[in-house]
Amino acid sequence: MAASTVRTGPCSPAGLRQLAPVAASTGRTGPGGPAGLWRLGPVVVSAGPGIGWLVVTAALRCAAGHDSRRGGIGRRIGGFAVGMTTIGLIGSGNIGGTVARLAVAAGYDVVLSNSRGPETLRDLVGELGPKARAATAAEAAAAGDIVVVTVPLKAYDNVPAEPLAGKVVIDTNNYYPERDGRIEALDDAETTTGELLQRHLTGAKVIKGFNNIWFEHLATLGRPAGSPDRSALPIAGDDAAAKLVVTEFLDRIGYDTVDIGPLAENWRTQRDTPVYVGVYGPYGAAGTGASAEDVRKAVGEAKR
Repeated sequence: MAASTVRTGPCSPAGLRQLAPVAASTGRTGPGGPAGLWRLGPVVVSAGPGIGWLVVTAALRCAAGHDSRRGGIGRRIGGFAVGMTTIGLIGSGNIGGTVARLAVAAGYDVVLSNSRGPETLRDLVGELGPKARAATAAEAAAAGDIVVVTVPLKAYDNVPAEPLAGKVVIDTNNYYPERDGRIEALDDAETTTGELLQRHLTGAKVIKGFNNIWFEHLATLGRPAGSPDRSALPIAGDDAAAKLVVTEFLDRIGYDTVDIGPLAENWRTQRDTPVYVGVYGPYGAAGTGASAEDVRKAVGEAKR
């Protein structure tokens, strides 16, 4: 439903204006204040870092006719394609391979790559079937409407930047000094892993996601929309439209989304924070899941 067709109801201008006083009464939202989901008729809005973010996010959802129960093929949000798109993967290890399996199961095409070359992905492509193919990193970046970067953090500056210009990029990286070496800006809390990749990919819209969940939990905890035991995943990013694209993708592969704010806040989901891995169940054991409320609570408890 285009924005120009909205006349009355929760997505009308009047409906959006009604949200502003409600948001205003809460004060600051997000990890540093009272957070939650606000419902605007059929539209559920994740409370972000401020009132303006809340209302803008609601407006974008309404303008896009967002409803996770509909197919939405061919829709666009802020210039980004949503619905049935191609997922490019730069890195196809545990997280990348799991995301690829979930994406194919949800009806997406996937283009996989790794640092060792397309020929090393033959078995995974064979498992995934005709909706998957292997390529170089640059080819996967060019082919993907959404591109998942899931490489060791120490290799982030090897990710091809030019073919990712203008695209939504999901960054799964975490900082492990024993693997990545010391990165002074991260040690001194001057920046975050997501901001590092965003600075490298200056033309892309980077959204932090998938970095706080063990791949076997990710593979098994997805549930249909509306399921009482559905789990949620946190995301962080600086572009509202790109966040909505990622939210759509996560919904299709079986997860709710908790928006924790800009990339500067993605330290709240890194290693050794309350929302990292254990909130979904013990590492190495079957997952028990984490609702949006569970995730928001854990994110709010993070300390630097």
